[in-house]
Amino acid sequence: MNDLDDIDRRLIAILQQDGRKAFSEIATETGLPASSVRYRIQRLEDTGILQIVGIANPLSIGFDHLALIGIRCEPGRARGVCQELSKHAETSYVVLTSGGFDVMVEAVCRDMDHYKTFLLDTLQPTPGVRSTETFFVLEAHKLAYGWGVG
Repeated sequence: MNDLDDIDRRLIAILQQDGRKAFSEIATETGLPASSVRYRIQRLEDTGILQIVGIANPLSIGFDHLALIGIRCEPGRARGVCQELSKHAETSYVVLTSGGFDVMVEAVCRDMDHYKTFLLDTLQPTPGVRSTETFFVLEAHKLAYGWGVG
């Protein structure tokens, strides 16, 4: 797991609960000097292990179409499809998968016209895409990003 030690895991867990918590508060909670907390969190961010962002429920802020899209790719093209689709603002989640689909994408769009444009003008013409299947989210019952770190 990228050489994380128990302190790194604890810092990540604390920030998953409150990403705005001050380094001084984290220092008090962990017993570490604030400078060590600051250094370790910066290192976790610099290595791509940790990203601290504000997360909103897209369905609550005017993006009415949240879709999960299964993509079947031409043989040997799935990684390239992932790389290309990761560049677009509409995609919030792009993963290489096993099973019935080679790639799964989560797309967030304002409305059906936005989704239609994304699907027909961006996603389907992507080199390597063979076919797509869309699953629209009707209700979001859990949007969480605080999974355990060991």
